[in-house]
Amino acid sequence: MTDTISQKPDVEQFDAQAVNAAWARKPLYEASRKIFPKRASGQFRRFKWIIMLVTLGIYYLTPWLRWDRGAYAPDQAVLVDIANRRFYFFWIEIWPQEFFYVAGLLVMAGFGLFLVTSAVGRAWCGYTCPQTVWVDLFLVVERAIEGERHQRMKLDAAPWTLNKIAKRVSKHVSWLLIAVATGGAWIFYFADAPTLLVDAITGNAAMVAYGTVAVLAATTYVFGGLMREQVCTYMCPWPRIQAAMLDEQSLVVTYNDWRGEPRSRHVKKAKAEGKVVGDCVDCNACVVVCPMGIDIRDGQQLECITCALCIDACDGVMEKLNRPRGLIAYATLDEYSDNMATATAGGTSTINPDLVRDADGSFKNGVRHFNWRIIFRFRTMFYFGVWALVGIGLLVALGARNRLELNVLHDRNPLYVTLSDGSIRNGYTVKLLNMIPEPRTIFLSLEGLPGATMSITGIDQPEGRSFAVPVDPDKLRTIKVYIRQPLGNVEAGKTQFRLKAEDKGSNESDVYNAAFDAPEKK
Repeated sequence: MTDTISQKPDVEQFDAQAVNAAWARKPLYEASRKIFPKRASGQFRRFKWIIMLVTLGIYYLTPWLRWDRGAYAPDQAVLVDIANRRFYFFWIEIWPQEFFYVAGLLVMAGFGLFLVTSAVGRAWCGYTCPQTVWVDLFLVVERAIEGERHQRMKLDAAPWTLNKIAKRVSKHVSWLLIAVATGGAWIFYFADAPTLLVDAITGNAAMVAYGTVAVLAATTYVFGGLMREQVCTYMCPWPRIQAAMLDEQSLVVTYNDWRGEPRSRHVKKAKAEGKVVGDCVDCNACVVVCPMGIDIRDGQQLECITCALCIDACDGVMEKLNRPRGLIAYATLDEYSDNMATATAGGTSTINPDLVRDADGSFKNGVRHFNWRIIFRFRTMFYFGVWALVGIGLLVALGARNRLELNVLHDRNPLYVTLSDGSIRNGYTVKLLNMIPEPRTIFLSLEGLPGATMSITGIDQPEGRSFAVPVDPDKLRTIKVYIRQPLGNVEAGKTQFRLKAEDKGSNESDVYNAAFDAPEKK
């Protein structure tokens, strides 16, 4: 008894050490599994091609579009002019103090993303996200150089030969060229594109331009070419946020297991034996086309970007087998649950009455009936309402904004000066902002302060109550204004008055309420 008891702690200690040693040998992170997506064909793949061409075309071509703004402004249609603190977008010019327009656009983009996600799931991720678009482009290059899926897998497993080295070098050089073009296109948004292109080629561009191209080229190459699906899975926060935007009426890519199960690769044999089998023949076509490398038949997964390529692949197989499409389809949770209950009970679905089994266990129809409740429900209407209100507010503010601004700053030391004739004079720093790319003559006039006159340093005009002040296009002019009031009209303390700036050609004006200081009466 004593020996047994004395040996027990030794055995337990040995087991614990073995377990710890095993865990010590186990890697902290699982090695990434290389994915070789197969080329898909179908309506969703065609739609992705269109989106890729449109988005890449917009990105690469927009800096080269011209827009005539006259002789005093740049003619680049879209330009972020950091040096002069301007943002030009076709006919719209945004100044730094008008940045709320950009903030409003960001709010609209956010609620637009919420709206799309609540209606059709992660459609942004599957079709228009820059990561998705550039990965698609890199895959096109990879297929063109290394071949289709089986060829790429064979090449990857093959030993290094001159042929393999040539293909790999060609692929990565092509990727780097695309990445450099991506970074190069970005810097063209911040300067005149033709001029900057010549400067960049001749080595005369600023170092910040070359640095920006290098950083964006590196991130595009690494994210789009090397990391690919890992960016969406591990780096992007949206998969973890988008669940809050989804509900039972949101469309997501769904494997209808109530129709596909049980799976069988030998359907005819199973039916001959009297077994009931589903429509899924376990061909894995949906898996090999997935750019994320997941099996949609395992249910909703964080990695799924809702690109719907698995739908195209499955529909193609179903057509070849003379079975209805829609085994994998866009569906809501309500539709899935209803159709599953209907198929199980053999009844008629209120969502899609054609999705019921025949006597042999197959389905009559695979066509999905569109459900308008996906759009017209509280969540989507709320997102759309906020999006529309912000957009309307921005349009109203944009249409009503004044392109002439006046700002007045009273001199603090001294607040006033008593002149030799007893009149009181105040000094002001006046800023006139001309926010259009044309020269203007601004009339600055004095309203209030009976008997008072003003003079402007640098303006050759006798004292009066109105002055014509020329202002350069898209410029701020600062002038020194002195206002004098005769002793008989002076009121002790502060007296309110107004300075008005007016452009009589455009009927734009701005008014500033100021104060005239005078000594207290003894």
